[in-house]
Amino acid sequence: MPDPISWSLSGPYYLAALAFGYLLGSIPFGVILTRIAGLGDIRRIGSGNIGATNVLRSGRKGLAALTLLGDALKGTAAVLLANRYFGVDISLVAGFGAFLGHLFPVWLKFRGGKGVATYLGVLLGFHWQAALAFAAIWIAVAFATRYSSLSALVASLATPLLLYFVFREPQLTEMMALLTALLWVKHAGNIRRLLSGKESRIGSKG
Repeated sequence: MPDPISWSLSGPYYLAALAFGYLLGSIPFGVILTRIAGLGDIRRIGSGNIGATNVLRSGRKGLAALTLLGDALKGTAAVLLANRYFGVDISLVAGFGAFLGHLFPVWLKFRGGKGVATYLGVLLGFHWQAALAFAAIWIAVAFATRYSSLSALVASLATPLLLYFVFREPQLTEMMALLTALLWVKHAGNIRRLLSGKESRIGSKG
């Protein structure tokens, strides 16, 4: 049982880290970049999602790449900055906040993205080898199936297993397992379409 005095002292730091991570994570790079490029609101294109996969449906590969980079690095920045100044425990909270911010950004009435890039960015901030493994699995599944959603689901499911059994990171495993659960919830519609054979493949306009 944690000492209540220590919790009273550390509580404000955890709340500040959560808020800091959330505000970073809630920056909607897909919306911002597509508007700057004159494409209007990305939420009116394709699936309506604000992430890189849907930006790619606009036909602008460069914008999709920038969206992917921005959505990933905001998670990495939250983790690294919190870790630098306050330590690992606080950085876990900041990373979780960044992921929540992307999924539920206050600026977009809490209707955000599905979290794949930010998931990867948070993971990169903690463990680059695990992030590399996530990317490799995503690419392999995408190459074999051309389903972005399936690639994300498989890679995110494998990540906590790799962290626990291969990299021996139990604390990080717990947080990434929580992020995986949230990512799967946000992909509920994709899962239904995958099961029914109606999911759009990478490069399609739908």
